[in-house]
Amino acid sequence: MNLVNIFVKAIFIDNMIFAYFLGMCSYLAVSKTVKTALGLGAAVIFVLGVTVPVNYLLENYVLKAGALSWMGAGFAEVDLSFLAFIMFIAVVAAIVQLVEMIVEKFAPALYGALGIFLPLIAVNCSILGGALFMQERQYSNIAEATSFALGSGVGWFLAIVAIAAIREKLRYSDIPAPLRGLGITFILTGLMGIAFMAFMGIKI
Repeated sequence: MNLVNIFVKAIFIDNMIFAYFLGMCSYLAVSKTVKTALGLGAAVIFVLGVTVPVNYLLENYVLKAGALSWMGAGFAEVDLSFLAFIMFIAVVAAIVQLVEMIVEKFAPALYGALGIFLPLIAVNCSILGGALFMQERQYSNIAEATSFALGSGVGWFLAIVAIAAIREKLRYSDIPAPLRGLGITFILTGLMGIAFMAFMGIKI
């Protein structure tokens, strides 16, 4: 039950976009059509779902103070936590490179549509944010970390697909000239963020 709680909370209450506004660059740039939003959202789910558990293992069995005690008593005092940032980023970059190669091989049209924003997942704040939130919240096992990662990915996916669907409809709307494009998108994102705040009242 705790895994479900973590998963649902990551989607609706601690949504990466609407609660923390992480990953906004990709969210704004790739949300012009639902098709590209679906592709990038799925890629973000995959990258978060792989990198956060890997970084959890790295944090708990390599980087933390005393994490290397499994190698022997001589390593019990070793503290490599100062390497956390660079190691987390290295893991993210490696997984993103893998995703980029897979998408290019099996979905070249989507690869062309996403353009530069697919490799830019490596510097997407929500991906590194997932690892840092995992580190901060000290999940007790890898299942909890994975549940949080998948929930965060699904939350980001829902956010970008929702705004993409709205932006497609807005093409047929009479929007004042100064607000067309990013202007109305920022306003809509703020309103959606306020709407998602309603979930904060739910006790899970």
